Amino acid sequence: MYVPKHFAASPGAVDDLLAAPGAANLITMTSEGLLASFLPVFFDPSAGAHGALHGHLARNNPQWSKPPVGEALVILQGSDAYISPAWYASKAEHGRVVPTWNYSTAHVYGTLVVHEDPAWLGRHVRQLTELHEASSDRPWSVDDAPERFIAGQLRAIVGVELLISRIEAKAKLSQNRSAKDVDGVVAGLLAAGHAASAADVDRARQEGLPSA
Repeated sequence: MYVPKHFAASPGAVDDLLAAPGAANLITMTSEGLLASFLPVFFDPSAGAHGALHGHLARNNPQWSKPPVGEALVILQGSDAYISPAWYASKAEHGRVVPTWNYSTAHVYGTLVVHEDPAWLGRHVRQLTELHEASSDRPWSVDDAPERFIAGQLRAIVGVELLISRIEAKAKLSQNRSAKDVDGVVAGLLAAGHAASAADVDRARQEGLPSA
């Protein structure tokens, strides 16, 4: 990944990308070429030397059965948004501004392990469900469904675990703009309804301030 020094993600930003519940792209190079799937994942810091990302694929998806050549890659994506040059204070000063896009992303590399064991899959599905149901007033539980039905559903999926070997991460969040321009970006993002992106820009600004 191309990461200019001023857009290098901080350790805290990387931790946020790993911890955020969501879905990601799993990409593997196989003897038959590149394969990719979009799948829900979550981070397990206790697995392996650097933690692991856990997910699952439909058993009918051929990606799990084709061994990767070398490392596998999972691309995690944080909030992203279009940045209008109209938001910059410098537009009124000299006009030498252009549109851009703000985003945070992590390329997570590692060894892909396939899990077909029903016990592993059962734990995985429970963890994934509890993670996403935690904020619900009436959270759904795996136990709400008939046991035989769940067993059948588990037979239709295959678990995948990326044992992390390295991470390349980038946070392009207006760090190369002046303080006034950043103020304009935060205000513009909030007005456009992109609160998460505005918060990311503000966090990056705070991380860049000299310590007292």
